[in-house]
Amino acid sequence: MRRLPWLAAGLIAAAAAWSGDLEGLFPGGLDHPAIRYSATPANDPVARLNRQLQEGAVHLRFEPPQGWLRSVLQALDIPIESQMAVFSKTSLQKPLINPQNPRTIFFNDSVAAAWVRYEPFVELAAEDPRQGVIFYTLDQQPSEQARFVRRDSCLTCHESWSSLGVPGMLVRSVFPAANGAPIRRLGDFLTDHRSPWEERWGGWYVTGQPGALKHMGNATVVPPEEGGDPEPPPPAPVNLTSLEGRFDTGAYLSPYSDIVALMVFEHQMHLANLLTRVGWEIRLAQHEQRPTAALLRDTARELAAYLLFVDEAPLPGRIEGSSGFARKFAARGPRDSRGRSLRQLDLQSRLMRYPCSYMIYSEAFDGLPEAAREAVYARLWQILSGQEKDPRYARLPLAVRQAIVEILRETRPGLPDYFRPVMR
Repeated sequence: MRRLPWLAAGLIAAAAAWSGDLEGLFPGGLDHPAIRYSATPANDPVARLNRQLQEGAVHLRFEPPQGWLRSVLQALDIPIESQMAVFSKTSLQKPLINPQNPRTIFFNDSVAAAWVRYEPFVELAAEDPRQGVIFYTLDQQPSEQARFVRRDSCLTCHESWSSLGVPGMLVRSVFPAANGAPIRRLGDFLTDHRSPWEERWGGWYVTGQPGALKHMGNATVVPPEEGGDPEPPPPAPVNLTSLEGRFDTGAYLSPYSDIVALMVFEHQMHLANLLTRVGWEIRLAQHEQRPTAALLRDTARELAAYLLFVDEAPLPGRIEGSSGFARKFAARGPRDSRGRSLRQLDLQSRLMRYPCSYMIYSEAFDGLPEAAREAVYARLWQILSGQEKDPRYARLPLAVRQAIVEILRETRPGLPDYFRPVMR
């Protein structure tokens, strides 16, 4: 039987080399011998699909007007229902993007794909279990053999403090002008599940039934008069059940930009970056033979709190999506013997019915160094077993903690044996 590690042995001793800061650029750099981001062969879903294409085991179909997009989504098991539409000029393709020609993003647990009408390529960002996000493009030209090309040049934007200093993704909320250009002097927001609702989705379309939820989506910022200073969009924008009438949705795979997909996506993107940064920090410290006790303790605390949605912004009431994403997402499981799953959505007071992230099943979580993974498990158990008395964790009542542990015990391979039924 695996036993609960005594916290003092590996998680409490001080280490002067650890600053306790997961923000800022990664101190070792991409090409540090412990990381070798550019030199290490990729092992992400897009890299694996590329090998299958080269071997002739898989073939993609080119179908105008989206080109390779539909076939790529099918090959990577990315649901069309996950489509989100962003109309702000906040990516490399900004000359093409505006409220009448938004950029669409699709995602699953490990890959995001982006498409803009008239763009010469499809963009992909795939999570490597050890290396973080790897970026690719696929030229939008019909050919007998499609091929994804790795694009480390994307790191110009996707390796910064905004992505926790590692190659990663981010969800940005801006104050968009009528043409989609962000008005920089008004600032912007990086969003995840902790962000206030009033700061989310500026420059994004949002479809569904948000109820009492107020956000920045579906609106642009218009100066009060010619040459005047712009004013922020109203806090209660127009609710949209579909994007029909906003632009030519017939050219797109879906007429939706689902509110539930947006919520899941912003949770997942920060967590993916956090997993990468924690893994890199531990690998760097181990390579340099530095003490890791304080590093393991602090990073495990941060990662466990995020996995458990501890600081999640509460929902003001019931919301509903529009595309069917919620149903598709929840159906993926895995489920325990009582039919419960960490993918079950609440959508009344919080995002998840059982607030422990489904990303605990991901290759990125499995790709953490063993010491880091064990430290995270130990911290999760400390919280879920009721040992943690900090009021911050009071939003996880006994019944919720019991259910999470029961689900994990039946569905999470490699879970330590000390995860026992919770009694307090």
